[in-house]
Amino acid sequence: MSTMRCTIVPPHLLERIVANTADPATRARAVRTLGLDAANRTERELVQVRRSGNGARDEPRRTVKDAGRREELPGRTVRSEGGAATGDKAADDAYDWLGVTFRFFEDVYDHNSIDNDGMEMVSTVHYGVDYDNAFWNGEQMVYGDGDGRLFLSFTGPLDVTAHELAHGVTQHTANLAYYGQPGALNESMSDVMGSMVKQFHLGQTAQEADWLIGEGLFGPSVAGVALRSMKEPGTAYDDPELGKDPQPGHMDGYVRTPRDNGGVHINSGIPNRAFHLLASALGGYSWERAGRIWYDTLTSDLLYPDTDFAGFAAATVKLAGTRYGEESTEQQAVRAAWSGVGVTA
Repeated sequence: MSTMRCTIVPPHLLERIVANTADPATRARAVRTLGLDAANRTERELVQVRRSGNGARDEPRRTVKDAGRREELPGRTVRSEGGAATGDKAADDAYDWLGVTFRFFEDVYDHNSIDNDGMEMVSTVHYGVDYDNAFWNGEQMVYGDGDGRLFLSFTGPLDVTAHELAHGVTQHTANLAYYGQPGALNESMSDVMGSMVKQFHLGQTAQEADWLIGEGLFGPSVAGVALRSMKEPGTAYDDPELGKDPQPGHMDGYVRTPRDNGGVHINSGIPNRAFHLLASALGGYSWERAGRIWYDTLTSDLLYPDTDFAGFAAATVKLAGTRYGEESTEQQAVRAAWSGVGVTA
């Protein structure tokens, strides 16, 4: 099966670094990262595997590997399930975050690992030299160390791991195509799940959460707080080298572009904000009602690889009614959330 590399740092951000930076070494790193990402960005076969949970409390199977700063996968195994900490922060963070993400999907949605069938969770750390990204390649997680100036280690933020693993969950359920609006939904679903995993780990309510994706990833000199803001798309960063966060939070600002697979990392701000509006309106923990509706939708038979925003919105309204009742508070809140971003559900 061919694979699609889904990266946490979008190409438009790296392209802005190439255009804006005065530092030749920084420019060269961004060009190299873009090249590595593009070389492995291929279409994958459709994977439509929808299995129900078995009701038992399953346990993860984690393996962490070390690429030794080479661009070869999977690398040398440095920690397996149940093994002692290695003392390498990147490897140990990767191991821990795999466990937290597994626990979220298992305990909240009875979803057993990435494929809901106990799939081994593999992460490779120290990929490449100063590689400024992390990605899901269709089979495993891969992390760069960052350059230490614009980007810090990609194993640091929990939601980076959870975001990328959620691409695997989407791959094994709705398998939303990675272009245009389906691709933006694919990216948004990973942001939604990534944010919920972080909130779950921290015990935060929707009101307490920061709704930032990749907070802590930027170096101290970068004028920005995160890669994306689900609460306020377009406000995550505004930096001389990185440029300004281009995400819209409403269909009025929808970006039509052939770049970034049709703007998948840009227009994901619209469904991201819809989820934030829903979770905030319902209150409490985001994974309980808002997240349940999104998870029900992702694992339903209502989505297709080419589902667009309107189709996804309609599915969430229908499934909110199925779970909570027609014209329930939850269903009405879903409609209002989509209306708030200019999508008719």
